[in-house]
Amino acid sequence: MVEPVHVRRTDKVGTEAAFHPIEEYMLHVEEQFQHLARRVHIDKKRVYLATDDPSLLQEAKTKYPEYEFISDNSISWSAGLHNRYTENSLRGVILDIYFLSQTDFLVCTFSSQVCRVAYEIMQTLHPDASSYFYSLDDIYYFGGQNAHNQIAIYPHQPRSSEDIPLEPGDVIGVAGNHWDGYSKGINRKMGRTGLYPSYKVKEKIETVKYPTYPEADKLLNAQNK
Repeated sequence: MVEPVHVRRTDKVGTEAAFHPIEEYMLHVEEQFQHLARRVHIDKKRVYLATDDPSLLQEAKTKYPEYEFISDNSISWSAGLHNRYTENSLRGVILDIYFLSQTDFLVCTFSSQVCRVAYEIMQTLHPDASSYFYSLDDIYYFGGQNAHNQIAIYPHQPRSSEDIPLEPGDVIGVAGNHWDGYSKGINRKMGRTGLYPSYKVKEKIETVKYPTYPEADKLLNAQNK
């Protein structure tokens, strides 16, 4: 088995995303190998490492000698800010996305579009791969999406000035999961933004009515005559 890891750095760090050391990624990689080892024998723990930081491969090999890292440093170099908009860089990012998607579990940061595209492609390869990931920062989203809402199922009284109150049935617009038991969002009824316990809400599924297309039955009947 090869466990894929995508580490996005360069221009993202300090602007759209925080810096995450390789140790944070490898913690979840090791968890996946431990789960797998309960079912099958693992002769060698292998990691496909996709990154725009050329120095990370050697760092990973030094810190985790028990792992075999599969990576192409030429792709990492081509992903640098001065080479990113070249044909070689385009080929490199396509290869990384492809290999990242050919997996049963992806460790990355959803603040990266490369990570999110790989996750989207994963969905076409499994009956349900919605939980086959661990993101160190954002929850999944895509540009131009409808509002991501949750519904409060338990009441919550603020314990600090950063918290927002919840009553069952309140609709919460999600800003993000802080991965410490709390999420951030806006209580749409009150117009207040702040933190709330992640377990006190559930996803709000938006449903729409689809037409029944009665013409389809007429067409099938005509073909069967």
